[in-house]
Amino acid sequence: MSKETNLVLNRDQLIGYTDPTYGRGNAWHDNPSLRESLGLENNHYPHAIPVDDVLRRLFFWNAVEAGSAIKFPNGDGTSRYIDDPSRKSIVRSDDPSVVFSVFKSGYQVHQYQEWLLKNVANIIDDSDLAIGTAGLLRQGGKAYVTIELPETVKTPSGFDIRPHLLACTSHDGTLSTTYQLVSTIVVCDNTLAGALGEQTPQHKVRHSKHSIDKIQSVRDALTLVHEYTDELTLELERLSTQVVTDTQFKLIVDRLVPPSLEVNVRPQVQARINNKQELINHIYKNDPRVSPWKGTSLGVLQAWNTYNHWFAGTDTNRSERNKLNGVLGKTQDSDRQVLEAIKQLVPA
Repeated sequence: MSKETNLVLNRDQLIGYTDPTYGRGNAWHDNPSLRESLGLENNHYPHAIPVDDVLRRLFFWNAVEAGSAIKFPNGDGTSRYIDDPSRKSIVRSDDPSVVFSVFKSGYQVHQYQEWLLKNVANIIDDSDLAIGTAGLLRQGGKAYVTIELPETVKTPSGFDIRPHLLACTSHDGTLSTTYQLVSTIVVCDNTLAGALGEQTPQHKVRHSKHSIDKIQSVRDALTLVHEYTDELTLELERLSTQVVTDTQFKLIVDRLVPPSLEVNVRPQVQARINNKQELINHIYKNDPRVSPWKGTSLGVLQAWNTYNHWFAGTDTNRSERNKLNGVLGKTQDSDRQVLEAIKQLVPA
């Protein structure tokens, strides 16, 4: 479950590219009736989100440095406050009662307007990149923006991908300013972020007094979007042309969903294993989201993605659970396990 309220999700998260042609649709937390009752603007955009809207709706305030006082007892039941010059508080300019955290004096604020928008605005305006999502979390303590290709890239293997750069930072000490490439698979909303290795390209800038000198890294990170698109396309092509026989697929299923070797295994346990194997086999051979790639490594990977995304667990909060699994890396971990099984059981 999200730790944010429905109000925050429908006011402080902006969702772009919801037009059906992009294959994304509205966010799972979309609540038009709530927005209407509170007089809020629609936070969904059919196409790219305008930079001006992000500034007006989300980043209209600054993080401000304030003092850090220590409460000192006088000995007579009263107290006095003494300023601590070695520390400073970070608060919201529009609401100083929101104190994000207290830091050492060397902490450098990375204003959202500057680090997430201003320094990429000229690149957005002068190229074919645009804002896909933007949001505030924890009363503004965290913020993110995704910059992406406005057009879906259609690969020869039949997959549609939308690579994007996630830019995020914080005022509460929970995040370095981070720029990381991610690729969303439009088919079934699955991700192949783990397919190209342990991590996608990433660049971090700490909130130190020297960090202002590293602002050029935004431009450098953005140039990777197109390169990553080409790399992912090549990887998808490799997987889609690697043949997997029925015998090899059975070995992969047994490796990832091993039958119980216990002599006195409970019937319920064995039945659960058998049911999972049968369901994955059915998905691999018959599900239209997978069957176009049956007989290839891409089909094997897509079968597990589809199972995890649509069939594993209960239907309660499935959409939110899928997104959380992506954020926590569980989806990528599953991808890596499948790819490792393919590597061991299918000759290159």
